[in-house]
Amino acid sequence: MSKPTSRPITVDWGKETVVVSDFPRELPEASDVDDRNRLVRAGTAQRLTGLTEDAWHAVARASTAPALVAHQLRPPSGNGDGLLLEEHVEGATLRSVHSRVWLSELFPGIQPRTSQEKLDVDDPKVLGKAEGDRPLALLRYRYRNRQHLWDHVKQTLSVTLHRNSYAESILARRVTRALIVHPVLFEFEDGEESVTALVARDGITRLASAWKVLSGADLTHEEVAEQAANALLTERARSAGEPAKPLTQRLALGREEYRKRVHEEFSAAIAAAGTAGPVPARAVCIAQTYLVPAHIAVGIEAHELSALRVADVFDDALRSILASVHVEFKPWDEAAKNVEVATRALKLVVQTRAAEWGMEKLLQDVHALATGRIAETAVPEVFEDQRIPGTALWRAVYLVHALTRPPLHEELKTRAKDIKNDRRMSTKGYAGLLGPVIDLPWRSEKGSALAQARNAWSNGGVLCADVLADGWDVVPTDDFTSLVEPALQGDVHARCTLAVAGGIALIADKLLTRNVGSAVAPVRQAGKVPFRADVSVVIGGLAAQNNTHGLWLLAHAAQRFQASTLPDNTSARPRLAHPSNATPYQHVAIDLTTTDRIARDGGTERALVTWDVVYASDEGRAKEQIRKLVQLHGSATGGVVPLAGSAPSGGVVTPASAPVPANGTSKPSPAQLIEEERRALAKRLQEARESLDVLENLGRGRTFPPLLGAVEEWSKLHEAAIEIFKYIDDHNPTRTSDPDDGEDAADADDEAASA
Repeated sequence: MSKPTSRPITVDWGKETVVVSDFPRELPEASDVDDRNRLVRAGTAQRLTGLTEDAWHAVARASTAPALVAHQLRPPSGNGDGLLLEEHVEGATLRSVHSRVWLSELFPGIQPRTSQEKLDVDDPKVLGKAEGDRPLALLRYRYRNRQHLWDHVKQTLSVTLHRNSYAESILARRVTRALIVHPVLFEFEDGEESVTALVARDGITRLASAWKVLSGADLTHEEVAEQAANALLTERARSAGEPAKPLTQRLALGREEYRKRVHEEFSAAIAAAGTAGPVPARAVCIAQTYLVPAHIAVGIEAHELSALRVADVFDDALRSILASVHVEFKPWDEAAKNVEVATRALKLVVQTRAAEWGMEKLLQDVHALATGRIAETAVPEVFEDQRIPGTALWRAVYLVHALTRPPLHEELKTRAKDIKNDRRMSTKGYAGLLGPVIDLPWRSEKGSALAQARNAWSNGGVLCADVLADGWDVVPTDDFTSLVEPALQGDVHARCTLAVAGGIALIADKLLTRNVGSAVAPVRQAGKVPFRADVSVVIGGLAAQNNTHGLWLLAHAAQRFQASTLPDNTSARPRLAHPSNATPYQHVAIDLTTTDRIARDGGTERALVTWDVVYASDEGRAKEQIRKLVQLHGSATGGVVPLAGSAPSGGVVTPASAPVPANGTSKPSPAQLIEEERRALAKRLQEARESLDVLENLGRGRTFPPLLGAVEEWSKLHEAAIEIFKYIDDHNPTRTSDPDDGEDAADADDEAASA
């Protein structure tokens, strides 16, 4: 390969320009088959590696210089064991080789950044592989069929690009940090023969961004992902008389043909530019992404004290390395980290302690339930009680109960501390781990309240002192209100069941949020609280044995909870429409003087607000805080007043039609034209609102794709909407002064406020 250009060049990238520091004017040719075979022989002869022959061929195909990889695998003279890279993690040593690899030989692995979300295409089942008591450095990804694999590759790349993209950086400097990759055996449940290839486990965003650069700035994320999936999974056409080849080889030949076409396109562009002419942007995009650096895992050694099943050692070692990067140094978002830590900790406990406790089958099922491998409908079978309703809320209740019982609770905290490398784990920290595990069934449906709900879990969630205590069991029921009387009479099982179920409902529906930043008010107002308290303290107060008001509030919240939508009185952003499969609902305030304990205003159920929830958790504290606030601010309000009802929402009001001129040839007046155009504007706005309703319904039950497109598409809509809003706001007929009039406008606002 020739020396890169010494002068930076400027390349157009969409509407932007990118300064490219250097790029190669030549691309490497396809590797030599003899070099690939020598790599395979060196790998199988190296005693510290652990791959099948097919996996070694996948490594050889991916490497741009297989002879250099073979050199790393050969033991040198003396006592050395070669040039393998070694990483020591808890229970194992992982060994890798370093190489540049063809971009078009790398499949995206499962994306941890989005694995806690609900997407259209399910992740494959992930299984380890071993030979006897020896772990192998590869995994099995089990898909339903080849279409499932294609869809999953496309979705992973597309979702990754929607979350983040390094496209401009890669165009300017190429991929500089090595990806962590390893061989995978793609298996298919429909009986199709398996395929061996390499997947990227760390660096999926870099991988997706490189495909974006290679595909071009004008393509959408979905189009980029589709091109990549086709390049990775299109077989080479079989020529007449050619002997049949395995699917792995047919797909590999297809990728080789794809590289050949790209190579020819690059060479033609460079030749057309000549030595002095400007280099086409397309040629630069190809040069910067044709190959990427990678650490390829080729061996795994389990330590003597490792208690994991042999087939699980490799996956756990890789996850340990990824977690050390993305939990400690380059973090995933908090939910992704919590899911990773919680599920890994649970898996380790299942494999190391479950048999000792005589709970192996139960904890394996709990792990499957927590990770979404089995649905909430399986809850009655998992916990061997057919009285349990197989719903999302009951899944959550039983998971909370199971994961807070000794000795599992303490063991999970210990494992989680080890994974996170923390010295201690508080109840709030443990509750934060549970949050994104609990909300799995309703992540998309309640997406606008998800961030606040997870914050509430990190503020203690439903893990009040009574719930964490030993000695209570969940009471299954179809009617949560039937548990109130037993709870008031001292039944701890009924009381804690209400605390967990009602608390989860209030948190998920954003009627109970973390105390940080909560606005305190002496009167009942939406979005306010009478006093600040941790979420777990509020739930503990509601579930106190003598708190009739609180227990009824929890019971009605749990009874009304729907996993398929948000209630009308959530404090999350108002919804434009309900999903077609969900019945509108709202949580209700409590009135202990009525038969059903529901408060009503003029016959209409009074909607619950966060202020009510916190007030009911400790009425004595609330009244004392209100008294102090009244004294502090000198308010005339002497007590708690009901929240005023809001006016019913309606559509856009269409003004009356403009009069038709008596003479058909008469020219309409400016006033008439303004009236007509205003009606047309109102109609277009109504149509826009209806489009939003349609989008909302289409997007129900999924977190991808974004309803309003990627950042670029969203930005255009956002700018247009802001322009429309600003124009309408500037022509507010109730405004008596221009907001830019400086002191006069400020004085007018002050007078209005004082009035």
